[in-house]
Amino acid sequence: MVSLKAKVGAMTFDKPGMVASGIMDETGPSMVRMLDCGAGAVVSKSVGLEPNAGHANPCFMETEGGMVNAMGLPNPGIELFEEEMKVAVPHGRIVGSIYGAGPDDFRTLAGKMEDYGACTVELNLSCPHAKGYGMEVGTDPAMVKAIVSAVKSAVSIPVWAKLTPNTHILPDIGRAVQDAGGDAVVAINTLKAMVISPEFARPILSNKFGGLSGKALKPVGVRAVYDLRTVLDIPIVGVGGISTWKDAAEYIMAGASAFQIGSAVLTEGPGVFDTINCGLERFMEEYGYGSISDMEGAAHE
Repeated sequence: MVSLKAKVGAMTFDKPGMVASGIMDETGPSMVRMLDCGAGAVVSKSVGLEPNAGHANPCFMETEGGMVNAMGLPNPGIELFEEEMKVAVPHGRIVGSIYGAGPDDFRTLAGKMEDYGACTVELNLSCPHAKGYGMEVGTDPAMVKAIVSAVKSAVSIPVWAKLTPNTHILPDIGRAVQDAGGDAVVAINTLKAMVISPEFARPILSNKFGGLSGKALKPVGVRAVYDLRTVLDIPIVGVGGISTWKDAAEYIMAGASAFQIGSAVLTEGPGVFDTINCGLERFMEEYGYGSISDMEGAAHE
């Protein structure tokens, strides 16, 4: 009998797949629904200190091989989000995703998420379409180290940092997280992207550019996880373009301890978690892997 339990540092999840931030995680009931559909955990919508309306429409569109969005981190603010956490936390593991402009913001937000019952806090250091946040603070190793250090000093729950692929120094960013005491890195967030309407000779999104997610992202994400595995000792959670058990297996074998699913929840439906879980079980039984950890990093051997 194989085990689908996934261990990410001090955290153990009954199933290896989690809902990525920004997908079916804006409300307490939606997070509960994802847990009921086979997710091992749900990463909340990224939440900031104050309510944020996000970017104007159009802010999302499908494209060949994926989707491009520029939502702009819409959220009700950390104080109001407590109500959603109260609904979701009793039903399973909720990872609280937060974003801020610097160490003080992240420290405050992380403390609130811990108070609300989050099992882990995920630092959004990678959103490519929110001015002053996300990728803009997450591509400076010194700033990343300062943010992670500040959060580690403020909470007792594990601290994960979600990294951007939009940099040539991804290993340096990962090392900054590790050096600051971070418990894991999550790789990757979306690729900075743009779609233009030839008929109007204008970018389609109101923000002009956004982030590419979906199947087209998977080879980039797998490569990023593989690279990070070669330089880090802390765990990695893989994310980007996963829609089948084979995709999940690639990430695990590249070095991920667990994985997150985002766009496929929209394209395949919430049942994608059970489908992937069943596929992984069959594969593991056939190829002699007793656990997720037995598969982890197999492509490096």
